[in-house]
Amino acid sequence: MTREDKSQVIKELTAQLAENSNIYIADISGLNAGVTSDLRRACFKANIQLSVVKNTLLEKAMEASERDFGNLPSILKGNTSVMYSETGNAPAKLIKAFRKKSEKPLLKGAFIEEAVYLGDDQLDMLVDIKSREELIGDIVGLLQSPAKNVISALKSSGGTLSGILKTLSQKEG
Repeated sequence: MTREDKSQVIKELTAQLAENSNIYIADISGLNAGVTSDLRRACFKANIQLSVVKNTLLEKAMEASERDFGNLPSILKGNTSVMYSETGNAPAKLIKAFRKKSEKPLLKGAFIEEAVYLGDDQLDMLVDIKSREELIGDIVGLLQSPAKNVISALKSSGGTLSGILKTLSQKEG
């Protein structure tokens, strides 16, 4: 690979690191062609982009990036694959599900919304991270519950003024 090719790959990797806020680094070494193909197919179905990268080029792209990847460059040894996803926990779920059939991929580390996770032991915690949509749903549910309580209390007494006053006085007592 020529120096120009390397600099082009570094530019592309730097752009991908800037565009994606959820980045997983995994080891898929030792997987045969069929299993690797299955993994790529599963990633495609889950809307996860998977690519195998050279450690030195990824490290240089991380250095060139405006983001702080913390200790993530320290795990760039051996075979390295990068997974990019819009959903923070999607690659973790995919890795966990895939490991029911195979002992790889192994999670080396992850960068999720500015937080750095190192090591395969973080996989279960990453699976439990809620997506943005799940968090919004939780917040909407919490905001709706007090209003629902008031409405159900008003309906339970027939909605008359005396019923409303009765309900409110019972709540205070």
